[in-house]
Amino acid sequence: MPSFKIDTSTAVVFVATAPTPKLANAKTGERAMDRETGAALSTVGLLVSDDGEGNLYQVTIPETGYPEGLAPGMPVKVIGLKARDWENEFNGQKRHGISFRAVAITPAA
Repeated sequence: MPSFKIDTSTAVVFVATAPTPKLANAKTGERAMDRETGAALSTVGLLVSDDGEGNLYQVTIPETGYPEGLAPGMPVKVIGLKARDWENEFNGQKRHGISFRAVAITPAA
């Protein structure tokens, strides 16, 4: 499925939840890995505020793409944020949504 770039150049972005390991299999605890680089993936909650509207996004990011000590409340810049729609079937029920992925998160200057 295609992905779409999200322009955050005019947005104010804060860390809402600290990075946590993204799991490929919750039962076994197997970590999700980036298919291209092999880097372990994490999920971080970001509050993105732009044009008077704020949204909370759960963003997947490689562990190599964010600094240690990323904590709630920190202002950050997001590099390479993309959205992708998804759909799957689990136990006979269709599910769908939008996933978010970024290349990197850096502290705002």
